[in-house]
Amino acid sequence: MTVHKTGFRIYYEDTDAGGIVYHARYLALAERARTEALRMAGTSVASLLAETGLAFVVTRLEIAYQAPLRLDDWVEIATDLLSIGQARCQLRQTLSCGDMQAAILTVELACITQDSGRPARIPPRWRASLQAMSNRS
Repeated sequence: MTVHKTGFRIYYEDTDAGGIVYHARYLALAERARTEALRMAGTSVASLLAETGLAFVVTRLEIAYQAPLRLDDWVEIATDLLSIGQARCQLRQTLSCGDMQAAILTVELACITQDSGRPARIPPRWRASLQAMSNRS
């Protein structure tokens, strides 16, 4: 089991007029990285919805900005499972550009039914995919 890492280039659409990544774009980059981490673990968010009628929603998010990302930077995002319960999990995502750490996010996700929005148990296949994103044994 290992931390999942993926990278993205910073484009104009990600930046403000000064070429600095707009603060809300960090959230979009982190969501893309979470989606890719699940895909690399053998599942997709579309299949969760189609096969089970379940979805993951963000219930809590904390972000610590440490250094700015800029236009044309290559940002690497490491996604690590911190904890998993019956219907929730907590992930840490670290955004880095080279040796510079740009931001750290702690994200809590809840598994819910699409129809009612009520909490639901994380299916075993999804639990295994999430656990594959952990550097803990």
